[in-house]
Amino acid sequence: MGKLTILALRAVIAMVLAGSLFVQVWMVPLFSADLVEAGASDGPRIALLVIIVLGILCVQVVAVCVWRLLTMVRRGTVFSHGAFRFVDVIFGAVSVAALLMFAIAVLLAPGGIAPGIVLLICGAALMIGGVALLVLVMRTLLAQAVARDTEAAGLRAELDEVI
Repeated sequence: MGKLTILALRAVIAMVLAGSLFVQVWMVPLFSADLVEAGASDGPRIALLVIIVLGILCVQVVAVCVWRLLTMVRRGTVFSHGAFRFVDVIFGAVSVAALLMFAIAVLLAPGGIAPGIVLLICGAALMIGGVALLVLVMRTLLAQAVARDTEAAGLRAELDEVI
């Protein structure tokens, strides 16, 4: 991966982190005030706000882990066992995000929300779950690459002994 690509991706990640922090600090309190004005009861309102904040936290965790993986790519150490920790955290955060999206659907289902909207939210939860499974597949590919790299290093060492 080229330096320009890594720099561009880091710029995007920095904007995502700044934007998500803005949403957590500024927009969520405004949304809470709007829900109070709309007459939402405290239980579902607080539950929805907690889900939103936790969802944003999942995005932030993924962004930080991708940043760390980019650092490993730049250093040439991404095909090591240290990368698994970050990939596992990404898998966990995306899985939690899928569950949180489904929780929003469950929260909205008994209310006066149209069933089609609830089904769309469930579809979004399913797609986010699919992303989690994609991360799991990528983890398996990383494991195979690390195994091949370890095997190649062993073969190089044997070849050096022969020479």
